[in-house]
Amino acid sequence: MEVLATTPRALFARASPAALMPTAIRTPSSRCPVRASAAAAEPAGEEKPAAAPPKAAAAAGDGAAAAPKKVLKKKPVYSMKKGQIVRVDKEKYLNSINYLSVGHPPFYKGLDYIYQDRGEVLDIRVFETGEYALIAWVGIPTPPAWLPTYMLIKSDKLDYERI
Repeated sequence: MEVLATTPRALFARASPAALMPTAIRTPSSRCPVRASAAAAEPAGEEKPAAAPPKAAAAAGDGAAAAPKKVLKKKPVYSMKKGQIVRVDKEKYLNSINYLSVGHPPFYKGLDYIYQDRGEVLDIRVFETGEYALIAWVGIPTPPAWLPTYMLIKSDKLDYERI
């Protein structure tokens, strides 16, 4: 072990990077081995135009030599905001796929609180089918529901009176 620690050069004689490179690449005529091998791989009849040096591209104000610009996502513009007091438009809800998917019998009275009581917008999201709001009804022990915003009626004041 002491021999290894004291004489690393004796064990690895060709440790320099220049010694590891093949002799054809070390010649002054071929400065970049990648370009030389790429040119050798192309057919003799077709020549590629030389690429502009990076300094010329930067001087042209092209911006292609610079790092790609970061694309910022635009925040979506919602039709209402969180905390808004709303209620559901009865005709729009009864004619929607949301009501039909629940499967209530005709003239079902169990959902009248969504037309009469106030609901608060907890969250707003844009899904594949449109803009939806998560509505929780105040004083009604039911879970919140995602409803499309087109069927919601906004209230201008917070002291909402029951119809």
